[in-house]
Amino acid sequence: MGATTTARAGVRRRPALWGAVAVGVVLALFVVVLATRDPATNRTVDSPLLGEPARALAGESVLDGESFDLRDAEGRWVLVNFFATWCEPCRKEHPQLVKFAQDHQVADDARVVSVVFQDQPEDVERWFRDNGGNWPVVDTDGEIVVDWSVSGVPESYLVDPAGVVRAKIVGGVDATKLDDLLRRASAQDEGGS
Repeated sequence: MGATTTARAGVRRRPALWGAVAVGVVLALFVVVLATRDPATNRTVDSPLLGEPARALAGESVLDGESFDLRDAEGRWVLVNFFATWCEPCRKEHPQLVKFAQDHQVADDARVVSVVFQDQPEDVERWFRDNGGNWPVVDTDGEIVVDWSVSGVPESYLVDPAGVVRAKIVGGVDATKLDDLLRRASAQDEGGS
């Protein structure tokens, strides 16, 4: 009877072994997917706004009280960045936004405008004072967020000199990748002319 009991126990353990193997395989596949997907920065995604005129974006800058209107930037590329100071990926991308803005300041061919997403103006002022960035920062009542189809932060939109949305970027930006994206979009414009 002892051998029969041992054999039955071995049969019962096999499903548990196969279940553990199946879970291990699923976890391994998950790790492979995460390791091989595009990095979180500069991940362009589809949007109904692509190829469309940019939505209205106007208001007073939280930083200096100056008025801003996206229409005034026509003739230049504009990166419209939706952010919040409490958002960790937004905090990580900020130095890249500063670099991008500085790299294009002399040529004045591209600008950055930030749109505050569910944040307090005093926190935004403190963040920019402590971390740099001298572009317009527009606070919103939520209507701009809806018009631009923003689902979370950070999200950025690259608007071309004619005022057309050319790319939507989620998960943060990288200055070098932004420059590459801008060059590719400019080359498409030149090739299409």
